[in-house]
Amino acid sequence: MTTPPFDTPDSIPTARDIAIVSAQLGRPARNVIGISARCVCGAPTVVATKPRLEDGTPFPTLYYLSSPAATAAVSTLEATGVMPELAELLVDDVRDAYLAAHEAYLADRNGIEFVEELDGISAGGMPTRVKCLHALVAHSLSAGAGVNPIGDLALERATWSPDVCECVDYELVGPA
Repeated sequence: MTTPPFDTPDSIPTARDIAIVSAQLGRPARNVIGISARCVCGAPTVVATKPRLEDGTPFPTLYYLSSPAATAAVSTLEATGVMPELAELLVDDVRDAYLAAHEAYLADRNGIEFVEELDGISAGGMPTRVKCLHALVAHSLSAGAGVNPIGDLALERATWSPDVCECVDYELVGPA
């Protein structure tokens, strides 16, 4: 797990990482500035994306879940109605921790580049709603347990685990 500045050997994206992420997404990866979480096999699980894309578009989702297995498990959670249940938990200490997660997310993104159009906007519905578990889980995987309480709870409920590799064989993807 890694947050900005993405300057450790594991967090610096290689050409192979970009090729794997592109294969994971089924489209070319764009504006990847870091690999903020990896599978136990070493493949990217979460990528960090520039706050402003090369074409000038503001992009609020700093942490983007790229692993197909993780994405599928989180999609299943969303489809089974877990988000309203998790939203009900946004009271007292959980609400306060979720607000702190929102602020940490903003600090991470603004530390890379401040984008005026995104001022105060983080991801996943933070700090008052639960809107996208993918973004919240990606934040938890990147920042570590205890930073995003809703992302942590979603990870606990998911059928996918960051400790078990479910990756396809990426041997044929990109340069080694």
